[in-house]
Amino acid sequence: MIIKKVLNNNVVLTEDELHHELVVMGKGIAFGKKNGDEIEAEKIDKTFSLTSVEVSRKFERLLAEVPEVYLHIAERIVSYAEETLGETLNDYVYVALTDHLYFAVTRHQEQVVLKNTLLWELKKYYRKEFEIGLKALDFIAEMTGVRLDTSEAASISLHIVNAQKEHARMTDTVEAIEIVDTLLTIAKYDLKMAFDETSINYDRFLTHLRFFAYRIVHGETLLEEEDDFLFEQVKRKYPVEYETSTKMSAYIMHRFGRAVSKDERVYLTVHLHRVASRENRLT
Repeated sequence: MIIKKVLNNNVVLTEDELHHELVVMGKGIAFGKKNGDEIEAEKIDKTFSLTSVEVSRKFERLLAEVPEVYLHIAERIVSYAEETLGETLNDYVYVALTDHLYFAVTRHQEQVVLKNTLLWELKKYYRKEFEIGLKALDFIAEMTGVRLDTSEAASISLHIVNAQKEHARMTDTVEAIEIVDTLLTIAKYDLKMAFDETSINYDRFLTHLRFFAYRIVHGETLLEEEDDFLFEQVKRKYPVEYETSTKMSAYIMHRFGRAVSKDERVYLTVHLHRVASRENRLT
């Protein structure tokens, strides 16, 4: 690969064979180098793509304004997240997270405290990502000497959640979290249940709601196949949970103008039945 632009001694811009712009990182990878020189493959530690010219320019400006240590912290967090979650994150997370980390530490040093209003929801519904956020606080403290509070772990975890979806926007992620929270609240109070959040059935229900909410905020088609026989069967077998799914569907219609199909209501009803148990009823 040929160096297109030297950003600093450890970061360069290059292109792949399809002329997509890449960021290549490695200790001393650009030391003594200039644009047009060959990149030494053995010095490459990390490569990620920039999805557009706009993102590329933003990354360049970011490195010009932000100490390089924050890019390395972001890279360490992303690597840990990908290993923990078992999936590859959207490359834009390097840009967004580097920028966020720098301003989070700067705010802390200036004694400006901003609490994340989604702390409770992220901790509750995105437990793995929140644990990654807590681990990120250790990385930040180790590499900057600054210990940020738990609220910042929530903010970092929100970036990780967002980066799990291709082309996701932060506003969509926040909205999806709010949908999940509202649906669980409807279920909890309508069924008068305290769900066992450590159970496998609760995890399955939560996963279903997360993908359901994702489809709603992105305008994707909800389940459309109408199996009337199965629908009537589930409706008769689980009448209480069915009524709860009806109220959840009414919320989606009122808030987003989206009709929830019979098949989707079957899934919701069955999941509700699985997570509900008599010993968890609220009094």
